[in-house]
Amino acid sequence: MNIVRVAQDLITKKIKPGKVIVILGARRVGKTFLLKEYVKEIKEKYIFWNGEDFAVQELLKRRSVQNYRNVLGNAELLIIDEAQKVPEIGSILKLLVDSFEELKIIVTGSSAFDITNLTGEPLTGRKYEIQLFPVSENEYSQFEKPEEKKDNLRQRLIYGNMPELSNYQDQKDKREYLRDLINSYLLKDILVLENIRNSAKIFDLLKLIAFQTGNEVSLQEIGSQLSISKNTVEKYLDLLTKVFIIYRLNGFSRNLRKEIVKNSKWYFYDNGVRNGIIANFNQLGLRDDVGLLWENYMLGERIKHQHYSGMTVNNYFWRTYDQQEIDLVEERDGKLFVYELKWKQGKTKIPVAWQNAYPDSQFKVITQENYYEWLTE
Repeated sequence: MNIVRVAQDLITKKIKPGKVIVILGARRVGKTFLLKEYVKEIKEKYIFWNGEDFAVQELLKRRSVQNYRNVLGNAELLIIDEAQKVPEIGSILKLLVDSFEELKIIVTGSSAFDITNLTGEPLTGRKYEIQLFPVSENEYSQFEKPEEKKDNLRQRLIYGNMPELSNYQDQKDKREYLRDLINSYLLKDILVLENIRNSAKIFDLLKLIAFQTGNEVSLQEIGSQLSISKNTVEKYLDLLTKVFIIYRLNGFSRNLRKEIVKNSKWYFYDNGVRNGIIANFNQLGLRDDVGLLWENYMLGERIKHQHYSGMTVNNYFWRTYDQQEIDLVEERDGKLFVYELKWKQGKTKIPVAWQNAYPDSQFKVITQENYYEWLTE
């Protein structure tokens, strides 16, 4: 199934000489496919390289303008997939941008480890970043009939939104795909970094985070459970964020002494990956974590919407020591927007402590009935 990605339109709008488009995202979210679809629509002469190819690395190794003039020829667009695999790629791209004024450049990366060179100081003011996520609800709407949406949503809460899943109808095939994805791809970048060989600890950490999705996480407690130091837990969590498997929400606080900000909450970018980590693909009627699945899914979808629509926003959760809480606090345009994410519709009131402290904020409950409007507003 050919899903037109929102990011393709972003590339078209943002690409120009003198800037590097940097597309970041986990493995298998469709970065290569996105670029192949993009070049079908253009008329410029282009070069499409894979940064994992040693021949490509050798071509770029000699950092001289004449060398690059020879290898580029009359190309108007240069694409380097998995660019973080090319040694000193940041400095290479800076030289290309400075020396070839009419050249357009797009690069992708599946981890933020070595891409610091790429997105850091060498390209300050010379790049535009696009994060590519698993398929969004908005992207599914291109071909999904209204009457199919509710049933398909229930499946996505279990199997997630990785693009290739649309090719599988059988649930066994979906489970096998996700298991292979987790074992062969998502953890691959971590285990080759900094001589980390203890894949069992990384996986055990991910399982603990998966079971605590939506709850505050104490790094000290996790370290004790895994028999590793708090600093090692922090290091591993940082690595997992840099390969776009999980992300963190911090606590919101401005003026209440009883607001909790010490611990963070962790969420998965994709429900299927989360469920694969804990080996639970049971249907919703057989689960006791449906509320967590809904919360994880809706937060991920909202983040996709924020990014693709260019929203400037800070995201938080909110909780007090007497257990009053809010799932999502958005701080944008000088205002506060707060959301409760409820799978089952019912009476949900704004917490009294929040209302008293922040009376000018806007409150909304997100359910199965109104979620799509929230994700496309």
